[in-house]
Amino acid sequence: MEGKRLQKIERQIQKDLGEIFLLETKKMQGVMVSVTRVRVSPDLSLAKGYLSIFPSEKAEEIISNVNTNVKSIRWELGERVGKQLRRVPELTFFLDDSLDYLDNIDKLLNQG
Repeated sequence: MEGKRLQKIERQIQKDLGEIFLLETKKMQGVMVSVTRVRVSPDLSLAKGYLSIFPSEKAEEIISNVNTNVKSIRWELGERVGKQLRRVPELTFFLDDSLDYLDNIDKLLNQG
């Protein structure tokens, strides 16, 4: 699969997953989930989503909930991209802790 089309699909899936998580997290007070990156395999069968979760104390719990409910998330994604893709990729989600890492480095630099 050519690179530009794959990037376009990744951006579309990222946008649609972001909207799905926005609607779901409105039900939970004080929690924010954003999709920072999506990587799709060249054959479009697998998609890895990286989630940034605030507050980070609830991150593990939310990631496990998301991976438990991945079938309903995939169905919702299929409703949104069904006209553009023949097959909705299998989804797996991972924690993107790069913001926590940057925050930790910033704290360390300010100590010195």
